[in-house]
Amino acid sequence: MANKTISTEAVRRSTWLGILIFAVFAVLLLRILLIQTVDFEKYQSKVLGQITTESPVPADRGKIYDRNGNVLATNITTYRVFISPSGIQSAQQDLDEDDPTDYADVISQGLSELLGVSYDYVHKQVTEYTKYLDRTIQRKVDENTADAVRKFIDEHSLESMVYLEAQSTRYYPGGTLGAHMLGFTSTDGVGLYGLEYQYDEYLSGVDGYYIKARDSYGNEMPLDYASYIEAVDGYDLQTTIDTTVQSFLEEQLEQAAVNAEAANRACGIVMDVKTGAILAMATSSPFDLNDPWQLDDRSAYLLQNSGYAEGSEEYAEIQRTLLTEMWSNKAVTESYIPGSTFKIITSAMALEEVKESIPSSVYCPGHKEVLGHAIHCHKVQGHGSLTFAEGLQQSCNVWFMTLGELVGVENYNKYVKAFGYKEKTGIDLPGEGSSIFSSEMTQLDLAIYAFGQNFNVTPLQQICAVSAVANGGTLVTPYLVEQVTDSAGNVIYDHETQVKRQVVSEQVCQTISQMLEEGVSGNGGAKNAYVAGYRVAAKTGTSEKKGAEFADREAYICSTVAYAPADDPEIAIIIIVDEPTKGVLYGSTVAAPYIAAALENILPYMGVDPILTEQEQAKSAVYVSNYRGDTLAEAVNAITESGLEYTIVGTADPNAYVTAQSPAAGSRVERQSGRVYLYVGSETPTEMTEVPDLVGMNAVQANAMLVGSGLNVRLVGSSESMTGTGSVVRTQSVAAGSKVKKGTVVTLTFGGEPDENPDYRNPIN
Repeated sequence: MANKTISTEAVRRSTWLGILIFAVFAVLLLRILLIQTVDFEKYQSKVLGQITTESPVPADRGKIYDRNGNVLATNITTYRVFISPSGIQSAQQDLDEDDPTDYADVISQGLSELLGVSYDYVHKQVTEYTKYLDRTIQRKVDENTADAVRKFIDEHSLESMVYLEAQSTRYYPGGTLGAHMLGFTSTDGVGLYGLEYQYDEYLSGVDGYYIKARDSYGNEMPLDYASYIEAVDGYDLQTTIDTTVQSFLEEQLEQAAVNAEAANRACGIVMDVKTGAILAMATSSPFDLNDPWQLDDRSAYLLQNSGYAEGSEEYAEIQRTLLTEMWSNKAVTESYIPGSTFKIITSAMALEEVKESIPSSVYCPGHKEVLGHAIHCHKVQGHGSLTFAEGLQQSCNVWFMTLGELVGVENYNKYVKAFGYKEKTGIDLPGEGSSIFSSEMTQLDLAIYAFGQNFNVTPLQQICAVSAVANGGTLVTPYLVEQVTDSAGNVIYDHETQVKRQVVSEQVCQTISQMLEEGVSGNGGAKNAYVAGYRVAAKTGTSEKKGAEFADREAYICSTVAYAPADDPEIAIIIIVDEPTKGVLYGSTVAAPYIAAALENILPYMGVDPILTEQEQAKSAVYVSNYRGDTLAEAVNAITESGLEYTIVGTADPNAYVTAQSPAAGSRVERQSGRVYLYVGSETPTEMTEVPDLVGMNAVQANAMLVGSGLNVRLVGSSESMTGTGSVVRTQSVAAGSKVKKGTVVTLTFGGEPDENPDYRNPIN
C-alpha cells in the first residue's frame, strides 16, 4: 500500500484549529477564575437574589410627648384591606359550570358594606385590574372592622382573594390639639408638616428585613439560609408644649375668631420668656391630625361655594389650595403689621439710646407734621400733654413719632436688627416667614414705623422681641424640642438655651414693664388684658392691611401681646385676629379680653398664685363646687361660705339630698351676684329663661338684667368692669334671645374706648 502524505495545508488548518480551541478554553478558564475571585461577590449576590425573598420589618416611628410626658403622637396597629384581582379571576374560572357564585359581586357587596366604600369602586378594582396581584381597597382599618372582614373571608372561602395586612399607623390622641405645630405623616409614614417633617430623620427609624431562601420550586430552604436584620425604631421627641396651656390658648383663639367673625383665622403663641421654650402655639380652625385630608368646616364651605363643579380641574385646584392654607401654621409662616404692640420696642430703643434727650412730656394736638405730611394720632382731637408713661399707656402716635425722631434712622435700624426682626428666629419648625421693611428708610418712614405701621413682622419675631424686654433685655431662640431619646431612654440630643445677644439693659426693661403694667391695671389702652390678682404688662395693636386686594375694602389685624407677672415675668403671650368683621375692630376689644381669659387660666395652672387687693378680693369670681349628693344643709352652708346666693327648688328639708344644680360644678361666677340653684328630691332644672341683649351696657346694667332673668354673670375685661364706668359689654357668650335654664353663666367681654385708629393719614370725624 502506497504511503499517504499529509499536506501542508491540512497541518496548517489543524494547527489553527488547535490554537482556537485552546484559546476558547483559556478564555473560559480565565472567566471562571474571575468569577471565582474578582467577581465572586457580585455573582453570589445575583444568585442569592434569585433564591431569596425579602420581607420588610417596618421600624416604629418615634413618639412625640409634651413637656409632662403626655403623648402627642404615637403609633397604633391598623389594617390594609386589599384584594387579588388575578386570584379572584382564577377562582371564578375554577368554579363548576353549574355554580352560580359571582365572586366579583360577592366581594364588592361585602367589602362596600363592611368598609363603607362604594360598591362600584370595589367592583372596578376586581374586574378592570385582573392582571394585578394586589389592589388596595382601604387603609387604616381598625381592629373591629378587620375582625368583621376576617369573618366575611371565612364565611365565603375568600382566602386567596381578599387579604388583610397589619400596618403601623400614626395616631394623634389629641385629635386637633396642636395640629398646625405637630404636623402629620403620609400613608407611608413620612413626615409632611410641622414637627413630623422637621424631625423626620430622627422619628422615622430604619426598617429591618427578614430574608428567606427558596429552592427552584418555591419551597423554603433550611434555616441556615435565613437571616433577620432587626429594625431600628425611631427616636422619641420630648417637646416644650404643655397640653393644658395649649388647650387654654386654643379655646380662647376659637372664641376670639368666632366672636369677631375673623375672615382669615386667628393665631397665638405662649412662650417662656427666659428660655424661649414654646408652651403653646395654635391657629384657629385646627384640622384633625388623624384625618388631615378632610377639609375643616370653614374650608369645606368655601369649596362648596366656589362655583366650580365637583370633579373639575378648577374644583380640584381650589381644594388643594384650601388644604394647604388649612395646614399652614399662621403663627410661623405669615407676617403681619404689628401696630401699636411695636411701641414696646420703640420705647426700649429710645430709653437705651437717647434717654437723656426724652422730654418729660409731649403735647399731642392729634397729629404731627413730617416732611409736609400730617400724620395723625388715633385720638384725632389730641391727647393734650402726656408724660412718656402716659404716651405708652394711651398709645399716643405723636409721642412715638417724637421718640422715632430722637432715635434717628441709623439707630432705629440698628435696634430693629438687634431685636431680631431682620432675621428668622431659628425655631425648629419648617416654613418660617420673614419680616418686610423698607430698604431705604426716610424720615417719613421712620415716623410711621415708630408707632408700628407700614412694615411686616412675624408673630414669632414679635413675641421673641417682646420677651427680650420681659426677661431683662436678652434675645433668645425659640424652640419646641427639649430632648431626643432612643427607645431605651438614652439621650441623643438635649436642648440648651440659645442666647443670641443682650439688646437693651435690665433697667430699661424694668421701666417699660412698670409703665405697661400700670396701663393695664389703670386706665390705659390695654386695660382689657387685666387679670385680677396678677400684674400683667400688655400692649394692644390695630393695623390696616395694605395691597391691591384691599383697594376696595378695609381689612384690619387686631392683636395684643402681654407678659406676666410684670415684676418677674415667666411667660409671654400673643393673640392675633386677622380680618375681624364683627364688633368694634380694635386690638383692645378683639384680642385683649382673650389674652386676659387665657392668662386667668394659665398663670394659676403654672403655680403663679394671685395676690388680690381687698377691692379685688371683694369682686373676684368664684368657682362653683359640686353639691350633688350633699344634704341641703351641707350645700347651703358651703355656698354661703363662698359668698354666693342660693335658690332651693323642691323641698326645703335640710336632710334631703341635692340631686341637681345650676350652674354646673366648675363654672365661675361673680362673687357679688352669683347664685346657685339647688334641686332637691325629684325636681330637675327644666325651667327656662330668655337671655337678654346686653351689648352696649355697662357692668352694673348688664348684671342687673342677668340677675333679673335668673342668670349668672362672668365678667372678662378691665379692672373697671364692676364699677360700671368706662367699659361696656362688647360680646356675650350666649346669644340674645336664647332659651337656657336658670343659673346658666353668661360670660360678658368688656371694652372701653378704642386704643388706636390704624388710619393714621386721614382723621376720623
